[in-house]
Amino acid sequence: MSDDRLTLSERCVLLVLMAEARELTNAELHAVAGIKLDGKYRRHLNELDLVSSAMVNRAFVHELTDRGAVWCAEELSRERPARSGYAGGALYAVLAGLRRHLDDTVQTLADVFRPDVASQVEDAYAELTQASGWPLRLAVLRERLSGLPRSEVDRALALLAKRGDVHVRAEADQKTLTAQDREAAVVLGGTPRHLLTIEA
Repeated sequence: MSDDRLTLSERCVLLVLMAEARELTNAELHAVAGIKLDGKYRRHLNELDLVSSAMVNRAFVHELTDRGAVWCAEELSRERPARSGYAGGALYAVLAGLRRHLDDTVQTLADVFRPDVASQVEDAYAELTQASGWPLRLAVLRERLSGLPRSEVDRALALLAKRGDVHVRAEADQKTLTAQDREAAVVLGGTPRHLLTIEA
């Protein structure tokens, strides 16, 4: 692909999707990096098969394609685009440093950039409880995060449980547990836990 076919903002969208390693809405793209993927720019990246975009709940959700991931890997070795300014120059200096690190350690971008599952757990908790600080059944949480591997969610819960404002507890009244609750439990310290609470 000719390198001059992409605008700097399109390149930035691709690199943000690479770094976040997950689907992002325009609102999330803007929150993370102050950019959006709309109109002709979205259509352009879709036509080049670098990004796939799908309408979900009246908002586009964008994800890097396999071809987009290859483009990102190749971009680490490219010269910074003309007229990219100081920020663009700094970005491409960082990308070149990342390329050297990957080469030295024989790693890939997938080894470095992984989804921030802990943040996704926190966001889902806030949405489902309206940030009330009330206990949330892990069965409900897992249903909301069904697109994530269970092992990743378990790892995130174990990580979050180390914080003072996060509590992953067993249900005190075991008789109220459903089969779904038991299946959704995460085992911490040898004890199945069924509820997540994040203090308001």
